[in-house]
Amino acid sequence: MMALLDLFHALGDPTRLRIVHLLRAMELAVGEIAQVVGQSQPRVSRHVRILVEAGVVERRKEGNWVFLALSRDENLTPLFALFGKVTPSDGEALWQAADLARLAAVRNDRARAADEYFTQHAEEWDAIRSLHISEGEVEAAMRSALSGEAIGHLLDIGTGTGRMIQLFGPEAERITAIDRSPDMLRLARAKLPGDTPDRYRLVMGDFTALPLENAEADTVIFHQVLHYAQAPETVIAEAARVLSDDGRLLIADFAPHQREDLRVRDQHARLGFSDAQIKTWFAAAGLDMVSERTLPGGELTVKIWLGRRHRAQVVPIDAAALKGRTA
Repeated sequence: MMALLDLFHALGDPTRLRIVHLLRAMELAVGEIAQVVGQSQPRVSRHVRILVEAGVVERRKEGNWVFLALSRDENLTPLFALFGKVTPSDGEALWQAADLARLAAVRNDRARAADEYFTQHAEEWDAIRSLHISEGEVEAAMRSALSGEAIGHLLDIGTGTGRMIQLFGPEAERITAIDRSPDMLRLARAKLPGDTPDRYRLVMGDFTALPLENAEADTVIFHQVLHYAQAPETVIAEAARVLSDDGRLLIADFAPHQREDLRVRDQHARLGFSDAQIKTWFAAAGLDMVSERTLPGGELTVKIWLGRRHRAQVVPIDAAALKGRTA
C-alpha cells in the first residue's frame, strides 16, 4: 500500500507530471528540465527527489552532470504508456505543447555545442582520417560484416561522437553506448532521435569494467577504440563477458604500423594489431574468429575483425552411467 501511496503522491503535482512528460521524450539533466519548466534548479531538484524516491525516475551521474530518465522497471511500463493514451484537457494540452517547444530549444543547444566541438577538433580528426581509407568505406565494411543477422541489444564501446549509434541504431532493439568522456557523451546525445528515447542508454564508463551484466548484449562494437587500451586482451575478454551466446564482437582498428606520432600526439597505446593477435585474444575470451577484412589505403591500413561468442555447451547426461554410480 505504501508503495502505491508514494507512487500516486509523486505524480500528484503538476510540475512533476510535466517532468514525466519531458522524460518520456528524452533523457535530461536537472538544469535542462529547469530551463524547460521555467523554475529554479533547487525547486526542480526537490521535485526530482520525490520522483526518484517513488521509483518513477532514475538518476545517473556523468562527470559533473546528473541525468534523469524514466524508470526501466517493467511494472511501471503500463503507467508510462497511459501518459500517451489519456487525452489532455485544453489547459494541459497548452503547457505540454509549450514544454515540448522549449525542449526543442534544449535539443538545438546540444546540437550547437556539438557543432562547435567538431569545428574546434576538425583538424585533428581530419589529420588521422587522411592517413587511411574513407570512413564511408570503413562503415560499409562494418555493415557488411554484421549483415544477415539481427543486431539485438547493441553495445557501442567508446561511442565518441555517436556515429555507430547513427549507423546501427535503427536496426537494433536497444542501444547502450559507453564512453569515459562526459563531453563525448553529450556530443553523442545530441544525435539521438527524439521518437524512441527509451531504446537508448548513454553511460559514462570504462572498457575494462563494463556496466553490464553477463550475457546482456547481443552485438558489441569497438570502432577505432582498441588502440587506446593498454591491455587489449583484457578489454576483449570484458566485452566477451557481456555477450550472449552466439553474440558478436566487431572491431574496426588499424593493422600494425610505425606512425609513432599517433602514440605521442593522439595517445594511441598500441600501433595497430595483427590478425594473429586478435585471433589469439578472441580464443582466450571464448570467441571464434568469424571473419577478417583488410581495407588498405594511405599510410594506415584499416582492419575489420568479427568474432562470435561460443554457445554454452550442454553435456548430455548418461542416465545409465549415472544409475550405475548411484546404485
